[in-house]
Amino acid sequence: MTPAIQRYLEHLRVERRVSAHTLTAYGDALARLEKLADAAQRPLATLQSAHIQRFAAQLHGAGLGARSIALTLSGWRGFYRWWAQQPDAAGLASNPVEGVRAPRAARPLPKALAVDEAVALAMTETPSDGEAASVEAEALAARDHAIAELLYGCGLRLGELLGLDLAAGAESAGWIDIDDATAHVFGKGSKRRSVPVGGPALQALNDWLLHRPALAGSPDGGALFVSRLGNRLSPNQLRSRLKAQGDRAGVATPVHPHMLRHSYASHLLQSSGDLRGVQELLGHASIATTQVYTRLDFQHLAKVYDAAHPRAKRK
Repeated sequence: MTPAIQRYLEHLRVERRVSAHTLTAYGDALARLEKLADAAQRPLATLQSAHIQRFAAQLHGAGLGARSIALTLSGWRGFYRWWAQQPDAAGLASNPVEGVRAPRAARPLPKALAVDEAVALAMTETPSDGEAASVEAEALAARDHAIAELLYGCGLRLGELLGLDLAAGAESAGWIDIDDATAHVFGKGSKRRSVPVGGPALQALNDWLLHRPALAGSPDGGALFVSRLGNRLSPNQLRSRLKAQGDRAGVATPVHPHMLRHSYASHLLQSSGDLRGVQELLGHASIATTQVYTRLDFQHLAKVYDAAHPRAKRK
């Protein structure tokens, strides 16, 4: 990559402290930009809006979805905004990505579990001594139980949960104050928020902390959730374990971490109707992001109507 892009990615990693997943997405977007600019035989500093529009059309023609193109354009836009403030941006007249929009796409509804499915998944219990194959297996089961309870009971994002430490610290991305029953996390946009932790999640968490020493002889001993080898649990490891846990709980739909966040939001909204409160708990900057769950709530009410009202029954 060009030196400017390399420095921008380092700026995102060190100063903006974006997650590894976000950093990879930005790197992929800027790699696309370099490839398209090279094919057009245009230096990055000389690109204009017409070039960016053509590049977006080329990505669309290659099969990239509207949402992916929007994220790519967002990455390019952020890079040029940053570059314009750097000493080596003398040849940069303006941000060529400003005003360029991705193709419109219908926004899909988030996938949420039914209440009984989410509760069944979260209530998966640690096996007893007679059922556990080993101390390690029992510790892993306790960890997975605590993870499911926190994902569904607090609506945490995957990165927020994996960033939790045992205790608060200067470098901590998040921690849980058990005495105060509150999770403190570092979410999107470098925003901290506090979320209440319910009784079942606290009980599962305390159970995991009792079992954690069986796994934690690691260089990353400060992480709340660790792997079998004692390192901080990775996203892929969590996804795999959660999917297996959903299968054991009898959930028909393959379960992924964000599905439990969607379930948390949808079930809260169904019960309370407090859109602003749910927005705060989820850490959404805009209430428009939270409003998508009102559509899920309407779908739930429509199913109730279809099942219960005499005039709604279909022949």
